Amino acid sequence: MPQTSSSSSPSSQGLRALWRKRGLGAWLLWPLSCLYGGLQGWNAWRMRRRQQSTGLPVIVVGNVIAGGAGKTPVTQAVVAHLQAAGWTPGILSRGYGRKTDDCREALPDSPASEVGDEPALLARSTGAPVFVATKRLDAARALREKYPQVDILVSDDGLQHLTMARDVELCVFNDEGVGNGFLLPAGPLREPWPRDVTATLYAGQAPQPTGSAPAFALRRQLADHARNGRGESRSLRDLAVRPVEAVAAVARPESFFSMLLAQGLTLDATQALPDHYDFESFSRKLDNGSALICTEKDAVKLWRSFPDAWAVPLQLQLPHAFWALLDARLAAVCPSGPGRS
Repeated sequence: MPQTSSSSSPSSQGLRALWRKRGLGAWLLWPLSCLYGGLQGWNAWRMRRRQQSTGLPVIVVGNVIAGGAGKTPVTQAVVAHLQAAGWTPGILSRGYGRKTDDCREALPDSPASEVGDEPALLARSTGAPVFVATKRLDAARALREKYPQVDILVSDDGLQHLTMARDVELCVFNDEGVGNGFLLPAGPLREPWPRDVTATLYAGQAPQPTGSAPAFALRRQLADHARNGRGESRSLRDLAVRPVEAVAAVARPESFFSMLLAQGLTLDATQALPDHYDFESFSRKLDNGSALICTEKDAVKLWRSFPDAWAVPLQLQLPHAFWALLDARLAAVCPSGPGRS
């Protein structure tokens, strides 16, 4: 039996359980959901009235549920596709979890405390320019000023940030779908669903109801290799020779541990930490020379103290029909193609 520990709060675990069905607890909170829905609708109407264009085509990768849905891996895949098609994309983000509140560029070596862990990962993994700001329009302006060659913008999150005009909206769901279908706090929804989007991407079963947008299943799996903070690479088959210690500070750490097991690794110990955990007080559970395995997102912070930790990339596969839909939408928005937005 592996040693396990979890720093996830009991309240967050309780909410996730409550949001799965329309039980007594959800119905007791339902009046608050009605109030939240009214406020959310008013705010959305107000933001749409002030909506402004960035001057470039914009793709927003977001979700309508609270908690992680896997937006960042989708953003990575979309950026890679755009680059292969001849576009020069830039990435926008709020920079969740950072200790700063200004508009700034996220570089591959930027501390996560200054730009956020996901923007730092995106800068490192995609090679595209990344800017963070509370208001994504500010990030867009700063990015365009420094990188005038950028001809398309991809926003990691921001489906509800309606002051920024967008041409493509991709709504991502994890395998829990819409849960009980209630708005916060009685359910997981940030806004009513279904809503009008370009496409829905989902893991597991398609969210019900699906809405009128095309829905595409996505497949997530770990790569067959890992790399550490010293730039070294190692196959998972090699790492599987001995039991390892695994750590994850993501929305659903148990999914990462399950994928490691599916790759044949033996987990001597696991640590499930809160999403966006800063790793400043992190300590290992084992002192037996076993390898430490983490996610790419966690490596951005963990490598500063544990450069020998092995980060396993997450690979995402989407059907050809989705990419054809995206290309067709962009062709309609920008008939002249990349570089001529």
